[in-house]
Amino acid sequence: MQVTILGAGIIGVSTAWHLLERGHEVTLVDRQSDAALETSFANAAQISVSYCEPWANKDAPLKTLKWMFSDESPLLFRPQLDWAQWRWGLQFLAQCNDAAFERNVAQLVALGSYSHNALKAVVAATGIDYHRLERGIAHYYTDQKSFDGAAEAAAVMQRFGVKRRVVSRNELLAIEPALSAFADRIVGGTYTQSDESGDARSFTQQLAALCGQRGARLMFGHDIERLDSDGHEIREVRVRDRQSGIARVLKADAFVVACGSYTTPLLKTVGLNVPIYPGKGYSATLPLLKPAQAPSVSMIDDQLKIAVSRLGNQLRVAGTIELGGFDLSLDTPLAKKRCEMLV
Repeated sequence: MQVTILGAGIIGVSTAWHLLERGHEVTLVDRQSDAALETSFANAAQISVSYCEPWANKDAPLKTLKWMFSDESPLLFRPQLDWAQWRWGLQFLAQCNDAAFERNVAQLVALGSYSHNALKAVVAATGIDYHRLERGIAHYYTDQKSFDGAAEAAAVMQRFGVKRRVVSRNELLAIEPALSAFADRIVGGTYTQSDESGDARSFTQQLAALCGQRGARLMFGHDIERLDSDGHEIREVRVRDRQSGIARVLKADAFVVACGSYTTPLLKTVGLNVPIYPGKGYSATLPLLKPAQAPSVSMIDDQLKIAVSRLGNQLRVAGTIELGGFDLSLDTPLAKKRCEMLV
C-alpha cells in the first residue's frame, strides 16, 4: 500500500518507520528543511508514562480562572475572537469531572505504556543515540499542601499499573544529589524509575534518515496546500516546493495527517473536525558550565509546572502553556517574561 504522511515530527516519522517495517511504500512531507523542526524541536525531553494526568480535572476551571491574572501562570488562557478556541474550551470543561478524569487517565496510561514499549523496540532495532537517560523522572514539591496531595495522585497512577511512589526530601536528594543546593525549599516529591528522557529532535531526525535509507520518499521543504477528496475519502494532496515554487499532486492509498496543531485547519477543508487547539509552550536549552554538578534525573517543578532534563552537556528547561491561537512570536513582553521565568 502507498501511504503519504503529512508532517515529519516525531509522530509522523515514527509512523513512517513502522509502515516501512510492514512493507508499505511511504512518502513523508514537511514544509521545513528537515524533520522535527517545529513541535518536536525542543520539547521537555521527557518520556513519561507516570505523569500523564490530563489537565482537565475538577479543579482545573477555578485554577485556570485564577491563572488568567498572572503572566507567569502554568496555563494561560488568552481569549480570542476565535470560535475554534471557545469550542475547544467548552470541550475541555466537559472533561473536568471525576468520571472523565478516571477514564482519560486509563486511556493515557495505556497509550503511554504502548508508546514507551514501541520506542524501546525502535531504539533496540536502530541503535539511535539521542542523549537517552534511563534514570526515571522525579517530581519535587516546594509547598506542603501540594505535597500532601501527592500521595493521592500517586495512588491514582498505581491503580493503573504505574510504579509512581512518594518520597521524602532525603530520599529525593539521594535520587538526585544535584538538588542539594535547592534542598531548603523542597518538602518532598514523587519518583518513577521506569520513565526516561531524551532529545526528541535528535531521535526524530536520525529516524527520518533511516526511513530514507529504507526507501521512503522524503519531501522536505514542501508546503501542504490542499487535500482533495471525493466526499468519502482523501484521494490526493497538493504540495508546493518552497524553493522552486513547483506544485505537485501526490496520490496514495492512504494518508496520515500528523501536522500538530495545524492538523485541525487542514482536515477542516475536507469536512473533518478534530478537537485539537494550539498550545504555545516555551523552552530554553542552556549550556552546562559545570556538567559534573548538573542533574541527570529528569525532573518536574510542581509549583511552576516546569520540566528540567539533561541532554548531554546541555540542560533543557520547558514548561507553561498559553492558549492564544497560532501566535509563535517570542518578542512580545509576555513571551519575554515567560522565557525569563524558565531561565
